[in-house]
Amino acid sequence: MAKAHELVVYVNGKRHHLPSGAADWTLLQYLRHVGLSGTKLGCGEGGCGACTVMVSRRNVQTGKIEHRAVNACLCALYSVENCHVITVEGIGNLRRGLHPVQEKLAHAHGSQCGFCTPGFVMSMYALLRSKHEPPTEEEIEEALAGNLCRCTGYRPILDAFRVFAKADTQAYAQELGGNGVQGVTSGGIESGGKKICPGTGLPCENGCSRQKVCSRSEAHDGKKQNVDHNNDDAELIFPPELMTRTPEALHLPGKTCTWHRPTDLTSLLDTKQQAPNAKIIVGNTEVGIEMKFKHAGYPQLVDGSAIPELNEIHVVEESLVVGSSVTLSTLVDYLRSNTQCKGTDMAVAFLRQLKWFAGLQIRNAAAIGGNICTASPISDLNPLLISCNATFEVQSKGNTSRFIQANAFFLGYRKTAMQPEEVLVRVHIPLSKPFEYVQEFKQAHRRDDDIAIVNAGMRVRFKPPEGADPLWLVEDVAIAYGGVAPCTVIARDTAAFLVGKPWTQDTLRIALDIASQEIKVGKEAPGGMVEFRNSLVTSFLFKFFACSGLKLSSDAGEQAVGEMPAGARSAAKPYERPPSKGLQYWGPPADGRKLCDERIPVGEPVMHMAAELQVTGEAQYSDDCWPAGTLVGALVASKYPHAKIVSIDPSNAIVMEGVHGFFSARDVPGSNAIGAVALDEECFATDEVTAVGQPIGILVAETEQQARAAALKVHVEYEELHPILSIKDAIAANSEYEGEGHSIVKGDARSAFDSGEYLIMEGECRIGGQEHFYLEPQNTLVVPGEGSEISMFSSTQAPMKHQKMVASVLGVSANKVVCRTKRIGGGFGGKETRSFYVACAAAVPAYLLKRPVRLCLDRDEDMQTSGHRHAFLCRYKLAYTAQGKLVAIDAHLYNNAGNSLDLSTSIMDRALLHLDNVYNIPHMTCKGHVCKTNQMSNTAFRGFGGPQGMLVMEMILEKVAASVGKSAVEVREMNFYKVGEKTHYGQALENARHLDCWTQVIENSEYHCRRLAVDEFNRASKLRKRGISVVPTKFGISFTTKFLNQAGALVHIYTDGTVLLTHGGVEMGQGLHTKVAQITAATLGIPLSSVYVAETATDKVPNASPTAASASSDMYGAAALDACQQLVARLKPYMDKLPGKTFKEVVNAAYLDRVDLSAHGFYKTPDVEGFGSCRPFNYFCFGASVSEVEIDRLTGDFQVLRTDIVMDAGNPLNPAIDVGQVEGAFVQGMGWCCIEELVWGDSEHKWVKPGQLHTRGPGTYKIPTANDIPIDFRVSLLTGKPNNRAVASSKAVGEPPFFLSTSVFFAIQDAIRAARVEDSNSLDFTLDSPATPERIRLLSADKLTGWQIAEDIRPNGSW
Repeated sequence: MAKAHELVVYVNGKRHHLPSGAADWTLLQYLRHVGLSGTKLGCGEGGCGACTVMVSRRNVQTGKIEHRAVNACLCALYSVENCHVITVEGIGNLRRGLHPVQEKLAHAHGSQCGFCTPGFVMSMYALLRSKHEPPTEEEIEEALAGNLCRCTGYRPILDAFRVFAKADTQAYAQELGGNGVQGVTSGGIESGGKKICPGTGLPCENGCSRQKVCSRSEAHDGKKQNVDHNNDDAELIFPPELMTRTPEALHLPGKTCTWHRPTDLTSLLDTKQQAPNAKIIVGNTEVGIEMKFKHAGYPQLVDGSAIPELNEIHVVEESLVVGSSVTLSTLVDYLRSNTQCKGTDMAVAFLRQLKWFAGLQIRNAAAIGGNICTASPISDLNPLLISCNATFEVQSKGNTSRFIQANAFFLGYRKTAMQPEEVLVRVHIPLSKPFEYVQEFKQAHRRDDDIAIVNAGMRVRFKPPEGADPLWLVEDVAIAYGGVAPCTVIARDTAAFLVGKPWTQDTLRIALDIASQEIKVGKEAPGGMVEFRNSLVTSFLFKFFACSGLKLSSDAGEQAVGEMPAGARSAAKPYERPPSKGLQYWGPPADGRKLCDERIPVGEPVMHMAAELQVTGEAQYSDDCWPAGTLVGALVASKYPHAKIVSIDPSNAIVMEGVHGFFSARDVPGSNAIGAVALDEECFATDEVTAVGQPIGILVAETEQQARAAALKVHVEYEELHPILSIKDAIAANSEYEGEGHSIVKGDARSAFDSGEYLIMEGECRIGGQEHFYLEPQNTLVVPGEGSEISMFSSTQAPMKHQKMVASVLGVSANKVVCRTKRIGGGFGGKETRSFYVACAAAVPAYLLKRPVRLCLDRDEDMQTSGHRHAFLCRYKLAYTAQGKLVAIDAHLYNNAGNSLDLSTSIMDRALLHLDNVYNIPHMTCKGHVCKTNQMSNTAFRGFGGPQGMLVMEMILEKVAASVGKSAVEVREMNFYKVGEKTHYGQALENARHLDCWTQVIENSEYHCRRLAVDEFNRASKLRKRGISVVPTKFGISFTTKFLNQAGALVHIYTDGTVLLTHGGVEMGQGLHTKVAQITAATLGIPLSSVYVAETATDKVPNASPTAASASSDMYGAAALDACQQLVARLKPYMDKLPGKTFKEVVNAAYLDRVDLSAHGFYKTPDVEGFGSCRPFNYFCFGASVSEVEIDRLTGDFQVLRTDIVMDAGNPLNPAIDVGQVEGAFVQGMGWCCIEELVWGDSEHKWVKPGQLHTRGPGTYKIPTANDIPIDFRVSLLTGKPNNRAVASSKAVGEPPFFLSTSVFFAIQDAIRAARVEDSNSLDFTLDSPATPERIRLLSADKLTGWQIAEDIRPNGSW
């Protein structure tokens, strides 16, 4: 029996006793503390899902076991006392076998970098355990909405898990026959209705229990094992001890926080009476974020989850009564199942709003009471509660319940009508009455898991007419908005006007006018987007009018309402998204051999070599293993964008518990100067800071909590200086990096402009930046050795750069510094040069203290300090013919480099090189300007400036098409390069494939038929418009700095016939190790399972170039090929002597004959000469894509209906990996040009502190989710087009597909154009990138809602 007050939790079936004094710990901290590193820290705010685990608990009221996925990064540790926590390690591993969820994901190519993978596995696992029937495809996608992936584009993840939604035993991914084309299809197979095993998703014929499933799992060595999941420990059962253990009242004092867990309402009221400022938590989804990121101190935390009265939910006297501790998921389940609620307008509105309320993990933990009492101005539920006439029941010690109407509860910003000692006990929500309609509204940056920009709740009740007039009248109405003021506001004047009025267009017109005057966002309001937010006020009211009118017409007859306004039906159409589906096509290997022939692995769609390690959580990242005695660092960083440092005083910090010291510039043993190219940065700032987030010093302590708390106590005194915060500021101040802006000139553009023969166009293009949002934050572990030896375990794309910079900072030689990288959890360029400052900062205390030091940035630190994709601005002048033929361009490109040069010159060079895209322009003058600003230095990102250059040209070309009255397709085609023509920098287009890709994608997509269908849709739909666009790409492959185009590899053959491969490239999810291993295996003639890649390390392959520029497979594959060919030459005599013998036998014969079985391979890319030459690239990759979208003119919402891609990949080394790269690049690119927006404190965002990045976490910065990908996603690899300039006739595939995502951007622009045609607005408009809902709404402004928006509006952005 458990002792009294013993804190028990089970983790993966094992009993744990929780530590005392840990009230401020999260479950994630504990899991990683006990060695369960499969659960990852991605963001710390419940926004990415990398930390997802399953928590099982017995519901005391019902006696049932509930299984819920939760975010361990927010889950308070003591809240899982008496629970069973299951992590990814607990459901399967390589030694005892993979769980079917893990196996399906690995084999469907659903794991690339792998850092997010355990979270996806656990979300799916928890869904299966929580369901009594197989989930629907919609439920699967909804369950994954709280999980982010930056690599895959989600399609293979959804495909992998979709098998669990059906009863068919055949794998969901199917091989397609016909014409020799291999491919995979996904989507569209329905469940057969059979009973399904909860673990495998397969038909269950033997009546197995929920703890018994059947599976086959492939072991890591490639051999099949039979894994018996029918034994009792295959699925972890709920521990018997917890079945009878009742939660006890807890009072757990700690150094910084005391934890209370009352088990009855009286005890809770006692606690609140004694500690009125105590925070009551259930899911910790708000308080946890405040404690971590706002450094809020809450000395008293009260767990409200164990109080029966607060967990009740039932219907009483025509009202739904919900206890304040009822979780949102429990509320959803009740609304769906209770016969009195189900189907009512109130229930439907709440269900629709809750569907988009955060991710499922948050809804599983968060309570309705917390959402109410937080009194957030953007709460999704509070406007609905107000509009539904909800009442809040509050109570304090010694007093009876007090009832407060929801419309009188919210008094100001996070201020309510409750007294400090009062507790919200219950929420009373009246059920809908006949002829009463409730509607919810929410507009956010993206649909899934996002906070609202503006939301609303509206309710109207009608009564029959009193006289001869057939029009029904408004009996009661309530309208409330969020996101337009410091608290939820009520449109009282609008509602008062509507009462007693008929539902007619005249009524609507006046109501819209009143609402626009009554609810108005102030000009300098926090959050910005003033015009957009104000327009949504009337948009939502118009939609409500349309929805309610159509419902009343249906219920009471058409005569009950007046004539509905034009576009009412399209306005009333709810958001609908069917489950996604896709097709993936590739051709057979060029030599005609069959697929899946393990003897010749090159060209095979083999699984990522680490996939099974990643799905089980066994794959290790640099922050997963710390040696004993490791100290933890926390950076002390600048709070100002530009200032002099007057003084630094760490005295209050260094005396704090656990602190080992503060280290700044004066402590650096070697040189304080660091930098990617020029040494223009400092390890620690000395006299001046030039950006918010610039490191001033590092504080090291025993624990991360201690280090971060102490870092806040370091006092830095500043003298502020004038900052330059944008490209426009830099242009005005002539702030550029001198000599770093290069030019390319072809022909004579000036003469063309002066000739008078051509049309002339001048303009400006604006392109926003992009956060990398790799799931694994920047981190490093520095371990000192004997003497001055240093070993680093770093998340970096450039181990050599780490080695070089750390050696310099410490003043030691490079041969004593080793950087090791096993794998990284995504990089995309962001860990090429912006990771070494983290290593340098950690190396200083590690070297001086002779102790290992770990430094891992929080997500907000990472986003503020580690740089982004460069924002660009282009000012151009163009000459073109009346037919649309481009003749001459003079373009000045400006990029925001930030406070140091980093790689900005090379990024600008590539933008200039790609400005032409696939178009032959006779006269070109292109000039780059590298702007110096007071932001942390921007850096490499997938495409490296190329996408920005190409987007400029495509934006210009679209304007030309509009100017001459032709389709953009026609204008593009007339300007295409022909094979053999030279680019503006002089390189001939050898083996150009852009026409092949273009022709095939237009044919595959049925573009011309769909163009007609889109036009027909737009004629019939007034407020929803569709657009379609086709975009080509040409991307040059090679580093444009010549000396970087070199690579090394080291291959060892052992006497058991296995091979150890090491090369200079870093595995970051792109499948590099897998591809190079395939080349190695094919060259040596051995199975792929015989090749192992251990790590990338500077003591194995020296002087390696960064893993970047999409050239790594080419270079390291060729280097490995060179090494293998040397070994094959050495083994050939023995192969000839021993025909028919195994590779192992041949190797041993050579070994006994003293033959060297190790070889170093080397490769340098031939012919390339870098920027400024006529041959900067080894070859080009081509592609084309067609995308179709639908936009909502009233809100700016959009969804991608279908995308078709044809990508030129040569003869793919691994077609499955290549398709994954195409899909991942496309979705990431779609984020860049349509969803993701960086908001900086600059002249256009005065509500943000100067130089501060507002969007520095998943709460404010939105990358695409699974809900954002094309509903129909089709990818084809161009077949029969080998590339003779790369290993195995392959082509690079990491960066080239990225730009194809702009087909979505231009499809949106096409839809906006249709909207403007509808209302006879000018077609001369400019859509800046990204095409956010704000820009879509304002540019497609309607005349129905009465909101007047200037036709030439260009919403603010950080450029």
